[in-house]
Amino acid sequence: MRIGVPKEIKTLENRVALVPSSVQELTRCGHEVFVETNAGAGIGISDAEYTAVGAKILPQASDVFAEANMIVKVKEPQPIECKMLTKDHTLFTYLHLAPDPEQAKLLLASECCAIAYETVTDAYNGLPLLSPMSEVAGRMAIQAGAHCLEKTQGGSGILLGGVPGVPSAKVVILGGGVVGINAIRMAIGQEAHVTVLDKSLRRLKELDLQFASRLNTLYATAHAIDKAVVQADLVIGAVLVPGASAPRLVTRDQLKRMRKGSVLVDVAIDQGGCFETSRATTHDKSTFEEEGVIHYCVANMPGAVPRTATFALNNATLPFVLALANRGVKQALLEDPHLLNGLNVYRGHITYKAVAEALDQPYVPALEALCEGS
Repeated sequence: MRIGVPKEIKTLENRVALVPSSVQELTRCGHEVFVETNAGAGIGISDAEYTAVGAKILPQASDVFAEANMIVKVKEPQPIECKMLTKDHTLFTYLHLAPDPEQAKLLLASECCAIAYETVTDAYNGLPLLSPMSEVAGRMAIQAGAHCLEKTQGGSGILLGGVPGVPSAKVVILGGGVVGINAIRMAIGQEAHVTVLDKSLRRLKELDLQFASRLNTLYATAHAIDKAVVQADLVIGAVLVPGASAPRLVTRDQLKRMRKGSVLVDVAIDQGGCFETSRATTHDKSTFEEEGVIHYCVANMPGAVPRTATFALNNATLPFVLALANRGVKQALLEDPHLLNGLNVYRGHITYKAVAEALDQPYVPALEALCEGS
């Protein structure tokens, strides 16, 4: 297979889809890998390191798209990239289509095969390609939130852990999944007063066993969310419905009742955000204020630590890239139901139900679309 790695072009996105060690695994299997020049420069990987393991360096993205039949990326394709895709391409990347009708429209028009990292599953009912970035984002959420609480950043001037004689900040985490547990670890490590809310009693029991008296657990009713949020100094939005738009859990009215200078970090912003007032921001302008509350809603949070994030992502994606390349895309999808769950768009059809429902588009089951495309 001919595999292409374009340089990421989303604002201040320095991650790269394949590192040299991943490229080496692919070239050892007889595949060709085309890398856009300086694709890895943002994390200190030179073109020479890619050529040393058999990659071919091409001068611009259009050359990569023209040479490759599988495009491997990190972030969703931007409009200029979508327009380079054809029915002969397979795209493997994060898509987050539910809140992005324009991207969906362009992918459908291209008739490409688009497989989303965030909906690939595993035998443990997990999301193995979303998990490493969720780990990074969960840990970063507390780091970002603590910074935003500083007075110079518009925050209320509270130190997360307090000091002797002064209480620590109240941190509320909505969702006890991968993002949530990593945020909990960081917040507890900074000696904040931490509360997590989740709708799964089983998950709350697991968290209680793991963190004991250092963590407060609440069942996520509307009343409990309201009470916790309005008293919080820092709220982390860590909810996820795979493939679908995130539920809106915090309203503008609740923001009005929060302390001025409190902070919201919306890790769910890739799926539309879980706060009513959220809108996507970028690393160069990461925050905005609504109702006196600071919002941090960066849509590619792990991009702030691109070297760590890139290697973590490659550890997870490489086996799937190899499967697609070694078996052929269609065969790999048919043989692995977990990889098949990643298929979001195929030959002009939306093949993931939650995405189709969010976008109010017709839904064609993945297997049906594959058979129809034979």
